[in-house]
Amino acid sequence: MNIAFVTSEVIPFSKTGGLADVSGALPLELSKKKHNVKIFTPKYYSIDASVRKLEYLHNINPLKIRILNKIYDVHVFKGFLPTSKVEVYFFDCPWFFHRNKFYTNDPDEDERFIILSKAVIETIQRLYWSADIIHCNDWQTGLLPLMIKSNYNWDRLFDKTATLFTIHNIAYQGKFPLDTINKTEVLGRLNLPLDKVEHENMFNFMKTGISFADVINTVSETYAKEILTPEYGEGMEAVLRYRKNDLYGILNGVDYKIWNPKIDKLIPFNYSKENLEGKENNKKHLLKTFNIGYKKNVPLLGIVSRLAIQKGFDLIQQIMPDLMNLDLYFVVLGTGEYEYEEMFNYYVRTFPNKVGVYIGYNNELAHLIEAGSDIFLMPSKYEPCGLNQIYSLKYGTVPVVRKTGGLADTVNDWNEFNGYGLDIGNGFSFVDYSSYALISSIKRSIGDYYNKPIWEKIQLNGMNRDYSWENSAKKYIEIYKKAQLKRK
Repeated sequence: MNIAFVTSEVIPFSKTGGLADVSGALPLELSKKKHNVKIFTPKYYSIDASVRKLEYLHNINPLKIRILNKIYDVHVFKGFLPTSKVEVYFFDCPWFFHRNKFYTNDPDEDERFIILSKAVIETIQRLYWSADIIHCNDWQTGLLPLMIKSNYNWDRLFDKTATLFTIHNIAYQGKFPLDTINKTEVLGRLNLPLDKVEHENMFNFMKTGISFADVINTVSETYAKEILTPEYGEGMEAVLRYRKNDLYGILNGVDYKIWNPKIDKLIPFNYSKENLEGKENNKKHLLKTFNIGYKKNVPLLGIVSRLAIQKGFDLIQQIMPDLMNLDLYFVVLGTGEYEYEEMFNYYVRTFPNKVGVYIGYNNELAHLIEAGSDIFLMPSKYEPCGLNQIYSLKYGTVPVVRKTGGLADTVNDWNEFNGYGLDIGNGFSFVDYSSYALISSIKRSIGDYYNKPIWEKIQLNGMNRDYSWENSAKKYIEIYKKAQLKRK
């Protein structure tokens, strides 16, 4: 199967969040299954062609991409995912992509990703490559399903090209003034009902992708159900309910070559489910990193997260005084909203012997927190998939999560899923979005922490779970085939 994978970020070239991880891992796994995958993405200013050893494609350069009456030169480079044969095509248009951030609030943000969509299609044309699937990811690629069926429907190359639109986070939709429709040049070619692209008097890239893709999916089974409701749908629930027969949930996988305590090169002490001894040594090292003295049998709670209300930090803020009254350690890595950064800075000043905080991003420290913590907190208001709770399971770090989205699909509450033949409890979860529910779950986890046989059983239940990309890739292949059937 020929698969065009279109994304606004892909690790190791560009990253702001989980989309980059998916974009670097899923195509690789699909390639291992003998599918021909090509990735298409912007060449941002931070991507150095010489360092990344990118090839300038003289035979197709430059693309001449029109937006309204202006023509832009887009230069195409080719590289590869590291240690693979998966081709990555980069679109270099300095006017749009050489900025300080990958995503901006600039007035031409709509034009930046119109350029991306058109450049993808026109590169495929010049490669004379017939894609069976164009896999679109989030609002930045939401125009592609429509453009295949409108602007470029004259090209027989795309007659059997199906589209999949993956929603990684429905809260980010790409909302622009209605005159953006004219920039896409689609209405003149298609008798297009405005309600398929418009929401609240704005042109909505997310809604466009949902409306015109052959198949839609999101990144966990529970989130696929949640976004059909007003509570989680962010205004898209009506169009999603209309398309619900074409909507699927596939949990993101993780790369166990990177996130595996047995072989992790970023932690000082490797360990495994057969021998957990190294975990306590990592805990000592983690506390030393934050200049906190180690005491045996004191639980260490860890957080690696964007510091935002979506991640439940309003609840954490409410329970911090109660947590500080408990005998525990607490370490945090993240950056985000000023209010929460200042809150954690206050607590590290007030309780320097039990609280450690790193404001920013530090990949090595992220691995150490996963390895050295006993308990991992993730009380998200909503969570399409979540990756850190899956990392935690592999590292024998017991997650405490709110039962939503991918958290509900991966974390089985020990008290709920233990007994009656269901010996699969691997963490602690709660339903109500409240500080009481959160602190109660933390106290439950700490209570079981002191019962070492039970605690080790919870750890091993998590470490035995398999959330590798191999399983997720098989499910993507299945829905690619469903999408293809809609184009025949």
